[in-house]
Amino acid sequence: MTTTADAALTNAGAVRDAVRAFLDENFDRDISLRTWLSRLVDSGWASPQWSTDWFGKGLSADLAAVAFDEFRKVKAPGPPAGLGRMLAAPTIIAHGSDEQKQQFVRRILTGEDAWCQLFSEPGAGSDLASLQTRAELDGDEYVVNGQKVWTSGALGADLGMLLARTDVDVPKHRGISYFAFEMDQPGVEVRPLKQITGDASFAEVFFTDARVPAANVIGELNGGWGTAMTTLMNERVGLGAGAGLNFPISAPAGRKIQDQLEVSVGDYIDKVSGGRSAQAGSAGRNMGLGALVAYAKKNGRDKDPGVRDQIARAYTLNQLLAWNGLRAKAAAKAGKGLGPEASLGKLMMSHVTRQNRETALAIVAGDAMLAGKDGPLGGSVASQVLFTPAPSIYGGSDQVQRNIIGERVLGLPKDPDISRDVPFRDLKVGTQSKAN
Repeated sequence: MTTTADAALTNAGAVRDAVRAFLDENFDRDISLRTWLSRLVDSGWASPQWSTDWFGKGLSADLAAVAFDEFRKVKAPGPPAGLGRMLAAPTIIAHGSDEQKQQFVRRILTGEDAWCQLFSEPGAGSDLASLQTRAELDGDEYVVNGQKVWTSGALGADLGMLLARTDVDVPKHRGISYFAFEMDQPGVEVRPLKQITGDASFAEVFFTDARVPAANVIGELNGGWGTAMTTLMNERVGLGAGAGLNFPISAPAGRKIQDQLEVSVGDYIDKVSGGRSAQAGSAGRNMGLGALVAYAKKNGRDKDPGVRDQIARAYTLNQLLAWNGLRAKAAAKAGKGLGPEASLGKLMMSHVTRQNRETALAIVAGDAMLAGKDGPLGGSVASQVLFTPAPSIYGGSDQVQRNIIGERVLGLPKDPDISRDVPFRDLKVGTQSKAN
């Protein structure tokens, strides 16, 4: 992504003044959420760290954080915080054509389209390059057949970031293409996957002769692996090292819920500011260390040496995660690409989540079994306990992150993998055999 900057916004004071001026002129609780988002996006303040060429201000991470701080003061809603803004838009800006950027990026920020990530398959999780979903050219379209699993946000998505194999006669990493794929069409079946928390934020998706225009290939044909790496690096930064660069409240997204954008800004703020934003996850995922410490003090648990030890451990890990995030911001400010901070942050997030769980259990003890509003912290402790294994799996498992760190940071040799040089059609992966 380019980082062309607004020449006038060179320091924190200038950024604060510019945001306040924009708010004074444009922020109105009586206008519709749709109108507000349109103003915000076209001004460049919806994602100020993006290029000025594509709906941003070209600010460094530090200055973008200053801008978001000003928006927080008035509880101004921002664009949807889902996978469209987090993953699809940065990938399209980095690899897409100008036509694709015009077609997709603004609609992501204004909440007109919701996106999902069609990467993992039953036989291609950690070894994503072994994916078997096929896309075969038919005129000016590709016909897609296959299956995806653990697809985040698929139930409400309008488009998907689809990885599909377009050439089986080259090694597995070199025959994959990346598509912007329309979900609402014949031949696409979405089945929810119920999680232990009771949520169904994931789904499995089946493709039977579904179609996608050839014009929707993002990046180079058969070069989708490189495009996907941009998506995955943004995911790891977002999950592990990129916290803080966001609005206090996120707008809803998707063609199925466009009526929600017609409410007034004031009504929307009042509706969500008392609880969690419309795009937040389950309660357990939002349980912070501060809330746990306050609960411990209120109930006298802060006097227990074991509890104090767990709190200290949690505080230490949370600080390390925050400092790693600052290191990532410093690298971005220096013009460097996404580096080891992304995988380090993603791996650290797994440790932080587990330690927060252990801290919560030490504080509330057996009451952690109480779910719902009657449980500790409104049931968020019970939700946290159930949710904790997830961060060590999604977005690249802990084992994958350790391999990346070992190879790319420590310079260790890669694991032997003869399949890297073998045409994909000759590999025995998933349900495929040489006979196919």
